Amino acid sequence: MAVKNILRMGHPLLLETAASVKEFNTPTLNALVDDMFDTMGVESGVGLAAPQIGISQRVIVFGLKENQRYPDIQPIPMTVLVNPEIEPLGDEMESGWEGCLSLPGMRGLVPRYRQIRYRGFDQKGNQIEREVEGFHARVVQHEVDHLDGILYPRRIKDMRMFGFEQELEQHQLETSSLNTPESNS
Repeated sequence: MAVKNILRMGHPLLLETAASVKEFNTPTLNALVDDMFDTMGVESGVGLAAPQIGISQRVIVFGLKENQRYPDIQPIPMTVLVNPEIEPLGDEMESGWEGCLSLPGMRGLVPRYRQIRYRGFDQKGNQIEREVEGFHARVVQHEVDHLDGILYPRRIKDMRMFGFEQELEQHQLETSSLNTPESNS
């Protein structure tokens, strides 16, 4: 449909809790989902939340096909998740480098639950429930945080592990040296 501008950190909408979707399979919701996938694709993102394009609705899209940028990451099915809920499956946390389309050029080392169950609906109102781990779990947690007004820097435990990607790489903190997956949504 259309590529939308992505709001950047500092915009007040990114700090708000998004509203639940009440009606499914509407022209408005379907257009929103199309716009989100178009925008995510153009920006080479792995996920996108509706608030990032200025729509305060509990809608996320995510997915990753085989990608040269993420050669060691298993593909993630292209997914629309409306009104998502997350349930950690255990207490195990895993730190990984994350980026965000709302913080271009930045990266941070973020702890996330290693395994989760997520549930919600697709845009037509069909229920979705999956148990996932690793990078897939990280992406979903990152995107759901957007719906709750949380940007990933709030999750970083050691601010020495946050900065501009180019600077981090120059100073040997790049993701490959820490052997952790990264996310860019």
